[in-house]
Amino acid sequence: MDAGGLVSCAEDVSSTFPEKTPDAKYKDLSCQFSCVRKVRGDGNCFYRAFCFAHLESVLHNARALQRFKDQIVQSSKDLTSTGFDETSFQHHLNTVIDVVDQCQADDPEETLLRLFNHQVTSDSVVQYLRLLTSAHLQNHADFFCNFVEAPNLQVYCHQDVETMAMECDHVDILALTQALDICIHIVSMDGDEQELVHHIIPEGSEPSLHLLYQTSHYNILYPRPLIH
Repeated sequence: MDAGGLVSCAEDVSSTFPEKTPDAKYKDLSCQFSCVRKVRGDGNCFYRAFCFAHLESVLHNARALQRFKDQIVQSSKDLTSTGFDETSFQHHLNTVIDVVDQCQADDPEETLLRLFNHQVTSDSVVQYLRLLTSAHLQNHADFFCNFVEAPNLQVYCHQDVETMAMECDHVDILALTQALDICIHIVSMDGDEQELVHHIIPEGSEPSLHLLYQTSHYNILYPRPLIH
């Protein structure tokens, strides 16, 4: 991707392959997915990829786009109920709403890519998603405290979730997908096995976006069309 870029244009999935002969995992990946959109590896890649990919998936579905906007607006109640001061998140909330509104105008794909490559805007969106993830974790502490190794859940949220550039853990992904009622598909290249590992979160749902997890980093995947 371009130097300084945060989200790239879609590229052939082979651009993720190593220079040496690709193994079975890469061949399997190429059979299932045609393109990849690369996201900067700055510790915020999951949140940035998650929001970009979901918005892209609903750009031409006015009802779904409005539903996402409504969910974001309603989610502010989760933050206030957790104890966040409105002044700590209102600007970031407004940024996400503004991004959605701008994507309802002409050339939505170009607009989405431009906004997510504007550092201040893109990081503000990421910050709101981090705060929302933290709020959902704390509002459902009885469940999530079992998955956190920090002294307590609140410490974990402050240090590892709300802070920019901190890499995302599985528990954070589960919390964010629950908070916004969005199903995702993560394809993992990690591990010694010769096969791809697939995670649908939450299980049993139909994912609206697909992410590639490789060496502690997330990029966006685009499935090949199904041939009937």
